[in-house]
Amino acid sequence: MDSKNNSTKDVYKVLGLMSGTSLDGLDLACCTFKRTAAGWTFSILQAETLKYTPAWQKTLATAHACLGEDLVALDVAYGHFLGQACRTFLGKHKLNVDFIASHGHTVFHQPGQPGKGFTFQLGSGQALYAAAEKPVIYDFRSLDVLYGGQGAPLVPVGDKHLFHEYDVCLNLGGIANLSLDVKGKRLAWDAAFVNMGLNYLAGKAGKAYDAGGALAAQGELHAGLLKSLSKAYAPLRAKKPSLGREIFEKKFQPLLDKDTIPLHDRLHTFTVAAAREVGDAILSSVGNRVPSVLCTGGGAFNHFFMSCLLDHCGDRASLIIPDETVVKFKEALVFAFLGVLRSRNEVNCLKSVTLASRDSSSGLIVGAV
Repeated sequence: MDSKNNSTKDVYKVLGLMSGTSLDGLDLACCTFKRTAAGWTFSILQAETLKYTPAWQKTLATAHACLGEDLVALDVAYGHFLGQACRTFLGKHKLNVDFIASHGHTVFHQPGQPGKGFTFQLGSGQALYAAAEKPVIYDFRSLDVLYGGQGAPLVPVGDKHLFHEYDVCLNLGGIANLSLDVKGKRLAWDAAFVNMGLNYLAGKAGKAYDAGGALAAQGELHAGLLKSLSKAYAPLRAKKPSLGREIFEKKFQPLLDKDTIPLHDRLHTFTVAAAREVGDAILSSVGNRVPSVLCTGGGAFNHFFMSCLLDHCGDRASLIIPDETVVKFKEALVFAFLGVLRSRNEVNCLKSVTLASRDSSSGLIVGAV
């Protein structure tokens, strides 16, 4: 369904959902947005992360291997799971919302590839709507891909409207991406794999993640692995593609599987390599300025990664970590905001960021918003 233009409405209450590539869990953030003469303002009313059970972690991690009707069934099952999670969250906090904006969980992301050019986020919006009994906006990436874009990153639209006081917005999730305005145009790109690789390595130590980067800090830099990682990043540095699981598994995972290198050293070296890629991406984009860099996402809590990034940037950048709620839930917040823009039929996907042929108001709507 499409929506009527709600441009006369100035205040929205939305539940944003985000499930990232690191499989940490489902982020839920109930947010209010207000349109003022000076632009948009926001507040996060309640937010929490619903940790995935081991069964859901395994299911989502292997979803790309599902065939045919099994993938369709999982799409419905996960949509139902999302809807039930929303009902529980809203009931627990006695909240009501205008609608739910769901990112879903990315299973396939192959934009711009010959004979492919698609993206798929698991989590049927219809099933979510049926379970939550609230209007739903979902599938924010597909239209942009069909317009020839990368379908990512999408968060820069939120950066532009909600965090414009910062020179650079850096998100440190499974994948690190950054966005900034250059001569009035928003630009953004994926810079490196962060938690996707760190969590993969931590799993070899029987841990879900390396808390604070403690394991990595115990290791030593392995020059050979660092050189190999830098070489793997080289073509990505030049082309700035949208990074996803497929690239990680093909180009980086084999390097991390070299068990002749101690695990702590692999963690240490991968962290250093990622921090250097992210730091270079920041510094090469701002010229001679000393930019204020907003750092959010789970990687901002990785003390060792942040120390490596600070060491690499030195006094050439000012790294700013906001309050913990914004750090943890910025992506869920932004997808809630993308839903607001979609409900208003306003641009929520920028061609300057995704390289699509046009800007778009992307997302499928179920129910009346």
